[in-house]
Amino acid sequence: MATVAFHTLGCKVNHYETEAIWQLFKQEGYERVDFESISDVYIINTCTVTNTGDKKSRQVIRRAVRKNPDAVICVTGCYAQTSPAEIMAIPGVDVVVGTQDRIKMLDYIEQYKLERQPINGVGNIMKSRIYEELDVPSFTDRTRASLKIQEGCNNFCTFCIIPWARGLMRSRDPKEVIRQAQQLVDAGYQEIVLTGIHTGGYGEDMKDYNLAQLLRDLEAVKGLKRLRISSIEASQITDEVIEVIKHSPIVVRHLHIPLQSGSNSVLKRMRRKYTMEFFGERLERLKEVLPGLAVTSDVIVGFPGETEEEFMETYNFINDYKFSELHVFPYSKRTGTPAARMEDQVDEEVKNDRVHRLISLSDQLAKEYASRFEGDVLEVIPEEVSKEEANSGLLMGYTDNYMKVVFSGAEDLIGKIVKVKVTKAGYPYNEGQFVKVLEDSVTKSELFIEEETAI
Repeated sequence: MATVAFHTLGCKVNHYETEAIWQLFKQEGYERVDFESISDVYIINTCTVTNTGDKKSRQVIRRAVRKNPDAVICVTGCYAQTSPAEIMAIPGVDVVVGTQDRIKMLDYIEQYKLERQPINGVGNIMKSRIYEELDVPSFTDRTRASLKIQEGCNNFCTFCIIPWARGLMRSRDPKEVIRQAQQLVDAGYQEIVLTGIHTGGYGEDMKDYNLAQLLRDLEAVKGLKRLRISSIEASQITDEVIEVIKHSPIVVRHLHIPLQSGSNSVLKRMRRKYTMEFFGERLERLKEVLPGLAVTSDVIVGFPGETEEEFMETYNFINDYKFSELHVFPYSKRTGTPAARMEDQVDEEVKNDRVHRLISLSDQLAKEYASRFEGDVLEVIPEEVSKEEANSGLLMGYTDNYMKVVFSGAEDLIGKIVKVKVTKAGYPYNEGQFVKVLEDSVTKSELFIEEETAI
C-alpha cells in the first residue's frame, strides 16, 4: 500500500485543506504516515503570509527530500501559488499545485511516476471565480470541526499578500455548507467553526444570500450545539448579523474581530475599511445584545510610520473597549506588498517594546474578563488531557466564550458538552470543577452502543 505524509504550515484554513487533501488520498487507498517517517509521497502545504513563512516552507521541503530522495515531493498552498518557479527550482521537488485544483494532485502524482518530469500545476488564481469544493467529513482532532465556507479576499490591505495567494472572494454554495455541517454533527462534533480566508465576507459575491442568512440556516442542522465564526471584520458585522446572533441558540458569545490598529491614520495607510469610531460603535451594539461577549483580536504593531501617539491610540482603544485577548504581531515586511516599500520603517527595538506593552495589556484584560465568571457554571467541551506540567492528568477545554478551563474528569468526557464551575479565574487558563454532562451531549455512536447492549 502506498503511503503519504503531510506537513502543514500556516493558518487554520491550511490545516482544514490538508485534511481535505488527505480524504482524496484515502479514497485512493493510501495509508497516512507521520511526516518524520519514510513515505512514498510527501505533501507540504505551505504558507506565504510573511517572508519567514516562505523560508520555513523551503526548509520543510528540503527535509522531505532528504528523508526519502525516491519519494514524490508535492508542494501546495499559498507559497506554491505565489512563487511556483522558486519552488520548482528546489532540487527534488516533483509536483507543485497552488491554492486551487487540489483535486488534480493525485493525477499529477501518477503522471510524474510515469514520465519522471516535474509538473507545475499552478494557474492564475485571479481568474478563479468558483469555490473549489473540498470535503472533510471528519478530523483527526475530534472535538471542534472546522467548516470552510469561503475562499479569497478582495481587500488588498497594504501589508498583505493573501489576495495574490488565494485570489478574490468566492463563497461556498450554502446547500453544501449545510450538508457538510450535518455530516460533521452526525460524526459526533458538538461545535463547528466557520472558517475561510475572509470568513465574514461570505455571500458578498452572491446575489440574494449573505452571512446572516447562512447563520440562520445553520440553526436547522440537527444536533448542532455551538457555532463559532473564526474571524469577522468590523465592516461585515451588519445590523442583520447582530440581529441573528442575538436570537441564535447556537452562535457562541465570542467573536474574533481583527483590529490591526486603533489609530485612524494608521488604518488609512493599511488601507483598512473602517474607522475607530465605526469599530467602537459596532462593539457597543454587540455587547448590548450579547452580555458577556468575548471579543478577541489581531493587532499589528510598528506598521511603517507608526508614531508613539498612534501606538497609544491603539493601546487606549483596546483598554477602553476591554478586548478579552489579543494576538499581537510586530509588523514584518512582506516582499511584494505596498507597505514593504513604505518610508519610515519602524526600528525593531521600538517594535519589540510596543509588542511587550500590548501583550501585558492583553494578559491583564484576559484576567479581568475571566474574573467576571468566577463562581459561574459554564458549558465546556473538553478537548484533551492537558499537556502542561502543572495540570497533567486534568482535562482541558473551552467555554462558549472562549475561556480555557482545566478541571478533573474522566477521559471519556472529551468531545461532550459538560457543565463546569469556574473555581479560580486566571490566564492563560481557569481552574474549574466538573458538575455534570449535558444529557443531549451524547453522540449518535454512543446511543447506538447503548441500544446494542440493551438487545
